[in-house]
Amino acid sequence: MAFEIPVRVYIEDTDAGGIVFYANYLKFFERARTDFLRACGITQSETMQSGQIFVVRRVAVDYQRPARLDDVLQISCAVKQCSRARVIFEQRACLSDGTQLVHAEVEVASVSMDTLKPKAMSAWQLQQLKPRVENTDD
Repeated sequence: MAFEIPVRVYIEDTDAGGIVFYANYLKFFERARTDFLRACGITQSETMQSGQIFVVRRVAVDYQRPARLDDVLQISCAVKQCSRARVIFEQRACLSDGTQLVHAEVEVASVSMDTLKPKAMSAWQLQQLKPRVENTDD
């Protein structure tokens, strides 16, 4: 089951026509991933203290329908694949009635803060993420 957060669409999220500006879905997805990791016990501040950061490596987005001003969206996040230095998330933006608006696949890499080269996640981090994976690519 996917992790979800609600997001209300404010005027700042929209274009002149009151439709969510396409790039803002990436912000919504980022919030959901951050809250998902926090729910798993993985916080950005702690990973940074250990010299590790998560960076987006690739995003594939399918925009299907627009969200509009004042809509309340359900932004979901699920782990599709996980290996020692990367996680592929499947994310969706839906209306409260379940209508899917946007679908994305986001690849996130674990890297060293100093070198920005791949850095394996800790065994504990993997232990938190792997049970939530649909497919594993060790």
